[in-house]
Amino acid sequence: MKIFKVGDSQKAICEHCRSLENATFKLRDVPFSDGSGVVKNVLVGICDKCDQVCLLPHQSTPAVKKQLDAQRKPIESRLPAHLVDILNLATYELGGSTDFVPSLMKYYIHALASDEKAAQKIVNLLQSELAQGKADKRLSLKGRRILEELDALKAISQIENTTDLIKGIILKINDDILVNKRSKRMKELKNIVAAVA
Repeated sequence: MKIFKVGDSQKAICEHCRSLENATFKLRDVPFSDGSGVVKNVLVGICDKCDQVCLLPHQSTPAVKKQLDAQRKPIESRLPAHLVDILNLATYELGGSTDFVPSLMKYYIHALASDEKAAQKIVNLLQSELAQGKADKRLSLKGRRILEELDALKAISQIENTTDLIKGIILKINDDILVNKRSKRMKELKNIVAAVA
């Protein structure tokens, strides 16, 4: 593996210019293409023609991975066993396995963060008997956007405690999938299960 230094240059295909151009290695702050974060002060090849990043040398991969891993910091919650059972039953009802539980939770977090009216009703679900119980199981969720969506959902729902919010989301899943079997939501989720199975 060749190690590049600041100021080294190499030919590279520039996506912006759509041609083979000379690229000079420089230290830059580089945003992720989806806008979810920035890798600061990383060595990249910059197109001499358009001044855009066109090359990521192998030696910069650990810096990019570190930033991605930081964005995927897990959300941990301790829950009563029956709430985890609800998630497992819901995924089974949708035609999936327990492996689909994190995806189901992320789907609901995203959907509720985008639906203020539904998000405000979560707090009412925490009044039910199902919200109570000894927290003896752990639920861990990872994702690049999960933290910011949970924060948005906290603001909308007025539920400050992450574990209480997770409980409310699980009870919403219970209401939608196991109790009322909302056909539109279930059809959409069954399509997702089929696509990822």
